[in-house]
Amino acid sequence: RLTVQLKPDFAEAYINLGIVLKELGQFDAALVSIRCALKIKPDHLDAQTNFLFTLKHTLHSPKLYLEEAKKFGRMADKKVISRFSAWPCVAKPERLRVGMVSGDLRNHPVGYFLENLLAQFDPSRIELIAYPTHTKADELTARIKPYFSAWKPLFGLNDSAAAHLIHGDGIHVLLDLAGHTGYNRLPVFAWKPAPVQATWLGYWASTGVTEMDYILADPYVAPLAEENDYTETVWRLPEIYFCVSEPAHDVNVSPLPSLTTGHITFGCFNKLDKMNDAVVDLWARLLQTVPDSRLFLKTPQLNDSVLCNTTRQRFSERGVVAERLLLEGRSPRAQLLEAYHKVDIALDPFPYPGGTTSVESLWMGVPVLTRKGEGFLSRMGESICTNAGLADWVAADEGDYIAKAVKHTRDLSCLATLRAGLRQQVLASPVFDASRFAGNFEAALWGMWQTRCDKQQKGNA
Repeated sequence: RLTVQLKPDFAEAYINLGIVLKELGQFDAALVSIRCALKIKPDHLDAQTNFLFTLKHTLHSPKLYLEEAKKFGRMADKKVISRFSAWPCVAKPERLRVGMVSGDLRNHPVGYFLENLLAQFDPSRIELIAYPTHTKADELTARIKPYFSAWKPLFGLNDSAAAHLIHGDGIHVLLDLAGHTGYNRLPVFAWKPAPVQATWLGYWASTGVTEMDYILADPYVAPLAEENDYTETVWRLPEIYFCVSEPAHDVNVSPLPSLTTGHITFGCFNKLDKMNDAVVDLWARLLQTVPDSRLFLKTPQLNDSVLCNTTRQRFSERGVVAERLLLEGRSPRAQLLEAYHKVDIALDPFPYPGGTTSVESLWMGVPVLTRKGEGFLSRMGESICTNAGLADWVAADEGDYIAKAVKHTRDLSCLATLRAGLRQQVLASPVFDASRFAGNFEAALWGMWQTRCDKQQKGNA
């Protein structure tokens, strides 16, 4: 705040302030700050991408988001010097050359989702080329690197150089795995370095990039009625739009903790910035409805004592005493998974539900109570739970959320039985079945390529 007071024409300071405010859950203030950056620099791509990402944390209209996404697309288009219109890739390939652009080919939710899938691809049909956009690498990077025929970093390259590098590789289908998240290179896609381009996995809304042909989705996150909410064409995978790699940790599922503690413990391990006032209102009502219940919140942000006090205050203002909250900060992933031993039922926030946290919870035998929403992101919990065989854990609205929670807490025997068998149930489901998902994903990649070939033939006829 001091920086923007001292230098009110410094756009980057307003962006950074907006990011900090978002992390604190002050979304409206964050949006105002980023708007200030855009007033100073109307074509500032980083400001617009941060605006879009922050907007997804709020209860906004799909129309508003789409307008802002299209604005980003126009801004990216203006920076293209010469868009590609011909490509050196083979028209009828035996193997489809697929490029993946991501800053998260590491210990990150995107990396966790990718690992098993990469191992299941048929190398006689799909050739993978990685375009990492971030310097960070770790043991997960080392494990997945052999699945790619080439590893070509984009960091240090401007958009023109990155686009020319990709174009020269003869890529058939180029996948964006970031959307409007950190280390994205969406402006590169505006150059159209590959004939087919799609966004997948790392984000949950339209990119707004005119040259992005498809967004990969599933029947739950992108129903037919919402197709007009995207600048891209929706390509639906038949069951779920992602697949999860089983955690590489030997952590057992524990017995239902309430059988020992004598009270229900709800839990949420999502970031605090997903916990907007509507979520706190609902969870406070739930704690008041289920006598003697507790809420266990665990996230790295709770290493900060100020945020812990703020969180307690938010619930106190709604009649929930601090003694009913258990707050914990960062843990290594194995200890994070073990923390589910204390949780009877996981609670999904809204409109930004859990992804990695939800599937980790299910793997640890803890069912997730989620709420239907509007739009790709808000429907993610519905897709995960339905595909995991837990459709009865998807609430239609806030009243149904409370009712389902109460129902499940009243039958501890049923809850204990579900917990004991849930890991095997989800491992056999589309959520974790990498072989099944790889087949669907390969079919989608080839289908997008064939659609392009068919359009070309019709155009030449």
